[in-house]
Amino acid sequence: MTSPRILTINGGSSSIKFAVFEAGDPLRRILEGGIDRIGLPEATLRVKGLDPADNFSRVVSAPDHTAAVGALMDWIEERVGSDGLTAVGHRVVHGGPNYSQPQRITAEMVEELRQLSAFDPEHLPEEILLTGAFHRRFPDLPQVACFDTAFHHDLPRVARLLPIPRRYEAQGVRRYGFHGLSYEFLLGELGRLAGTEAAQGRVILAHLGSGASLAAVRDGKSVDTSMSFTPAAGLPMGTRSGDLDPGLVWYLARTEGLDAKRFNEMVNSQSGLLGVSETSSDMRDLLDRETLDVRAADAIALFCYQVKKWIGAFAAALGGLDTLVFAGGIGENAPAVRAWACEGLGFLGIELEEKRNAASEGMISAAASRVVVRVIRTDEELMIARTVCRVLGLGRSQEN
Repeated sequence: MTSPRILTINGGSSSIKFAVFEAGDPLRRILEGGIDRIGLPEATLRVKGLDPADNFSRVVSAPDHTAAVGALMDWIEERVGSDGLTAVGHRVVHGGPNYSQPQRITAEMVEELRQLSAFDPEHLPEEILLTGAFHRRFPDLPQVACFDTAFHHDLPRVARLLPIPRRYEAQGVRRYGFHGLSYEFLLGELGRLAGTEAAQGRVILAHLGSGASLAAVRDGKSVDTSMSFTPAAGLPMGTRSGDLDPGLVWYLARTEGLDAKRFNEMVNSQSGLLGVSETSSDMRDLLDRETLDVRAADAIALFCYQVKKWIGAFAAALGGLDTLVFAGGIGENAPAVRAWACEGLGFLGIELEEKRNAASEGMISAAASRVVVRVIRTDEELMIARTVCRVLGLGRSQEN
């Protein structure tokens, strides 16, 4: 092996995404893929690489995350070799109140993350499981935790505080915010494309995918974000509700006997685009059905309306707006959603150029627009690889 190789792992509730990078100047992605539909009979390992032989998709047995990561490690060991990796970088969704920087994973950290599992029961247990599985298979391989909350760790106090009894703040209950790896990458790309002044200006970053959030950034730092103590807050998403009247908990407990566990399942897995449309959590499906199914049209309209509201709110928090960035699967690939979300925001200085938006060009704002509107493809895996290089001192590749 001529160059260090970094494996990135991005574990979700029903999937594991991975990529392999060769460290250098710049980093080079040589493999990527993942295991989808974990827990279902048709779980699939898909891989794409520079070598045509690496491009395939096949069914694997993955009834749970343990089996899924086992299948993935088997293939990695077969393809790269037991000594073919230099390090593993993990996206860890929640760092709680203590983790504000990426760090090498230790037994002490794992124990602290276990204690934090109540903060994020949908992600942290699986992420801990993944780090443990790699440690058992490759005990000498360094692993680095890259925390999705770190970008927002130093939010202004007024943005951090939740309006509940003060004693809960001492227990770590606060606004944390998520999608931090994506936001860090997008801010770096904005600086590369438009210069330091743009990246240090008044910026709204909109990461719109099956999980969706916005962040208000000034002087290169997060000053507010739509997700809160958990990723279920803020915008309606693929299956998450976003913000709700908390009185619904008591109402549904009285009328339907809905306990806290079932309410949590509802707002995380049965709501959002899926709940409103009753057909799909995927924006592509809904756009295809919009003219035929009023439920799909309602779901799209609600999503776009909420994006627009958050843009307006964050422009107020920033005292104006210089740059708006769309990213994520929806933000990068759905011109209609971008157009509807920006419609009527001319008073903020946002005007789109229709043809550029329809083509999803890098800059989609009109020449007369006071706000520059961009579409930037996010890359959380590359951000993780850069972070691993920085933490472990594997050369200058993290700067590219």
